[in-house]
Amino acid sequence: MEAENGNEKKAPSFFSVLGSVLASMFGVQSNRKREQDFTHGKPSQYIIIGLLMTGVFILTIWGLVSLVMKLSGV
Repeated sequence: MEAENGNEKKAPSFFSVLGSVLASMFGVQSNRKREQDFTHGKPSQYIIIGLLMTGVFILTIWGLVSLVMKLSGV
């Protein structure tokens, strides 16, 4: 139990936050990880990375649609 308490005070890394955001975007976030995010992470980290990943998603879809439209001759 003491080892868990020591880990609980540790702030999540950038890649941990990114992984949590990606997992939540796909709807596969585990309950344990979600609880850890809510108790240890700063909301601003998740909001900023969430907005950036949403922007990347939108640009990817836009790029794919533009590519398909160009290849189809429209």
